Amino acid sequence: MSGLRDQIDGIDREILQLMNQRLAVAAKIADIKQGQENPAYYRPEREAQALRQLQELNRDGHMSDSAVESLFREIISITRHSESEMSVSVLGPPGTYTEAAARKHFGQTVHIADHPTIDEIFKATETGSTDFSVVPVENSTEGGVTGTLDRLCTTMLTVCGEVNLEIHHCLLSNAESLDQVKVIYGHTQSLGQCREWIGKNCPRAERIPAGSNADAAVKAADDSQSAAIAGEIAAGRYGLKVLAKNIEDDPGNSTRFLVLSKRPTPQSGKDKTSLIIAAVNKPGALVELLIPLFTEKVDMTRLESRPSKIGLWAYVFFIDIIGHQDEEHVERALQILRSKAGFYKNLGSYPVAL
Repeated sequence: MSGLRDQIDGIDREILQLMNQRLAVAAKIADIKQGQENPAYYRPEREAQALRQLQELNRDGHMSDSAVESLFREIISITRHSESEMSVSVLGPPGTYTEAAARKHFGQTVHIADHPTIDEIFKATETGSTDFSVVPVENSTEGGVTGTLDRLCTTMLTVCGEVNLEIHHCLLSNAESLDQVKVIYGHTQSLGQCREWIGKNCPRAERIPAGSNADAAVKAADDSQSAAIAGEIAAGRYGLKVLAKNIEDDPGNSTRFLVLSKRPTPQSGKDKTSLIIAAVNKPGALVELLIPLFTEKVDMTRLESRPSKIGLWAYVFFIDIIGHQDEEHVERALQILRSKAGFYKNLGSYPVAL
């Protein structure tokens, strides 16, 4: 046993030495970038390509794809932090799923800036207070996140990445049992995702929406008859007990987040493009808009309608397609679609989540 542990200690020393060599090379790259105008220290397409290649190299290894991604995102994060400190806006207070998504994507070394509303997350990056924003856009159970969808219509930011996060809710409280819970706080989406569980286990509890799940935990911490729907990490942060785990109605519950910035993202080789369109008011207008995607063999993965702010009973459509806007067949399809749409906005192309 001791011999094997000695081997592991030796491997750890080699890893440490290699990591320092990596940082030394990164420092040289940083010196070159400092001479450039508006240098990019975060390259979404480059990171996605590197992670995919590493996962492919590990096909006969002992690590899962998710483990490879997690390990090397942290290595990249530490390296990036040595070149420049980046800030990311998320929904606060600390302990939200949005923060978890940001740390999953950017690593633990990134500076997190908490904001009380989705609108303020957008504004922070729009005004240059932060470099990036991470916002929830859709849930597998409850669908689109309205605050994000509405702001995407007006923002000048572009999508540069996406994060898929499994969501496992807990009921947190200082109550001794479920019977003592009179009020349950939670984000509107989370209350919906746990609707059946609450109805079965806490049928008499009042359900009160909160700005975020961490905000719900803050509220529940002040009252022993209150509870919050939040992640388990919020229990320790806010001094609450876990009364129940995995209370989401759908075991496969997950939320998709978008990463927003001011920079367009080049092709990574496996990309998505997100659009907002509105059809002109005539029969068959939406079908006509989608024909170019069919003709150019562009795969559409999402189509969601949302009431428009510009007219009564008018709707905009959120569309995700596979491919980068600079690919020839995608570019042709988008040119035709743009010419026929009553409203057209390209939110950007970005690497598909690993």
